[in-house]
Amino acid sequence: MTTDVTDATFQTDVIERSATMVVVVDLWAPWCGPCKTLSPILEKVVAETDGKAVLVKVDIDQNPGIAQAFRVQSIPMVVGFVAGQPADAFMGAQGEHEVREFLQRLLPGPQETLLDSLITAGDEASLRQALEIDPANEEAIVALGELLVARGDTEEVLALVSRIPETERTRHLAAMARLGTEPDDDHDAALTSLLDQVKHDDDARQQFIDILEMMGPLDPRTAQYRKLLTARLF
Repeated sequence: MTTDVTDATFQTDVIERSATMVVVVDLWAPWCGPCKTLSPILEKVVAETDGKAVLVKVDIDQNPGIAQAFRVQSIPMVVGFVAGQPADAFMGAQGEHEVREFLQRLLPGPQETLLDSLITAGDEASLRQALEIDPANEEAIVALGELLVARGDTEEVLALVSRIPETERTRHLAAMARLGTEPDDDHDAALTSLLDQVKHDDDARQQFIDILEMMGPLDPRTAQYRKLLTARLF
């Protein structure tokens, strides 16, 4: 089924939707002859993906915001979105073979499909197999790390997160590993006792930072204690 997308619905119907499937955006207008030739080809080829891709149509005359964003100079123009970003595009009427090749470049290959299924399975054996395929996959590292923290294998967790660039998720996971458990909500006593040690004791300073990481930015105390930490260090 083809969806008509507007300036108002583009974020939901294209950007957000492309997080879970390929979204093919067909930019067209009622007066465009080649658009009418291309449209049934797009519909046929996208239908062959069995739900791995979806086709959406944008009437550029009715949706100038989208047309401006894509800097449309001629139509038909087709853009493929993957994970919230434009991944490939073409302009002008294309034959079925060319359209099929375009879509194949956007769809996940067999290895990517296997990787996704292993991460979705979520058990330790599957996650370890996923990391054999892609050793730097953040989803697999975080999921496996959470399993390992739960049973106390903290050293392996720290080794796993060291493989990839630091993110909010890996910082949180590393903090859990170093602290050894999920702390109680009442952190004030621990943080207060650590404050006098943070300037000269590396372990105390790391523990202080890890507790703040576990509290997270939404806890109003986090910003207060970060200021106290800065004051003690500098």
